[in-house]
Amino acid sequence: MAEISQGEAIALAALGSTRLPALAGSGPGWLAGVIADARAAASNLPVPTPRDEAWRFTDVAQIARQSFIVPASAPTVEPDLAAFAPFVIEEASATRLVHVDGVFSPALSSVHGLPAGLRISLLSDYGGPGGTGEASGVDQDAAAAAIVRAHLARHARYDADFFSALNTARLLDGAAVISAPGVQSSAPVHLLFLTTGRPAPFTVQPRVLVVAEPGSSLTLIEEYASLGESIVFTNSVSEVVVGANASVHHVRLQRENRASFHVGRCAVTLDRDARYRSVSINLGARLSRLDLEVTLDGEGAEAHLDGLALIDARQHADTHTLLDHARPDGTSRQLHKCVCDGGSHGVFNGRIRVRPDAQRTDSAQQSRALLLSPKAQINAKPQLEIFADDVKAAHGATVGQLDGEELFYLASRGLPVEQARKLLTYAFAAEVIERIPVRSLVARLAAQVMARTGLK
Repeated sequence: MAEISQGEAIALAALGSTRLPALAGSGPGWLAGVIADARAAASNLPVPTPRDEAWRFTDVAQIARQSFIVPASAPTVEPDLAAFAPFVIEEASATRLVHVDGVFSPALSSVHGLPAGLRISLLSDYGGPGGTGEASGVDQDAAAAAIVRAHLARHARYDADFFSALNTARLLDGAAVISAPGVQSSAPVHLLFLTTGRPAPFTVQPRVLVVAEPGSSLTLIEEYASLGESIVFTNSVSEVVVGANASVHHVRLQRENRASFHVGRCAVTLDRDARYRSVSINLGARLSRLDLEVTLDGEGAEAHLDGLALIDARQHADTHTLLDHARPDGTSRQLHKCVCDGGSHGVFNGRIRVRPDAQRTDSAQQSRALLLSPKAQINAKPQLEIFADDVKAAHGATVGQLDGEELFYLASRGLPVEQARKLLTYAFAAEVIERIPVRSLVARLAAQVMARTGLK
């Protein structure tokens, strides 16, 4: 019964009262029904424990031990421009949607001059007749509403996943990005979920829906960050749908404060000849977990997943990925790196599934972990599940310390040993950061990693 009691504790904190969110009552029947079903699932599903294989190394009991509140309104004082400046991305200055403590911030958002066919909206715009399309500047139309109905809560299943059920029970706290057929967006879309200082621990449930219709192209930056040191439980769910011959480049950045907890899930579905590239950077939180599931559901689909966890002290970072090849001629590549210092603990579980109909699949996965302290630890588990005959698949995992020969080479050129260690650590992490297609963000993250490794 321990699972049930912990689940009730987290559910009550994350959902607040026993009533449905206010918007659900005035929303369309299908949406109110989804929210009601998710609330029932959150109340009945057991919270994961280390006895569950998928959560073997990550114990969320410490989340249940907190007493969270649900913010009823925006922060008393929104961040001023000086405090907000470090989160401004130059390339996305006109395509930025910001939530502060779970509430949309018009003052910090900037959505104007969008190319025809690109819509950036609040999910609450689709919650009923009160939706105004405030974020996008235009009223919602029937076509966009139909797209949201077709995909929202359809890809990230909540009926068997406790944390997805929690998030879906507050489904309207988030953003929807829709790219019409053939639209090629040059500027990245920046969705920033920012938390500030509140006196009591609180919880936010960000939700993201991204739909790239056939032939379109989109770059998305999904960022979670903190101002202040308040204890926050962030439980995020993202759904990304990539249509036939469409392309999405997805950057997911988590750099919340060291007192917080972050549980995230991203479910991606690819159609015929669709292309999806993901770069996930995990720098923050006391405990973090990311489940990234990509289904290659069309012939010739292609997915590239790159990830970096850079942790120290007592941080715990868990990444679980699934590349699900469901149709023929799919291609996938994955590189995940983890740098653990202090008493930190990194976890990586990467699963590749090739279904019987997915002939001529070409998939490769590599996990590399760097341990900088004798107290740091990493658990890596690559998995292959192949049910087809004509398949090329490979995986590998390495765990170790800095290369002694490389250290000797740099030292022999006059570089102090400690400086050589820092330089090699930075180079190890920079390989993933350099794959981000937004140059100002690369420079900012490189500086942050340099500071973490002691180069600055």
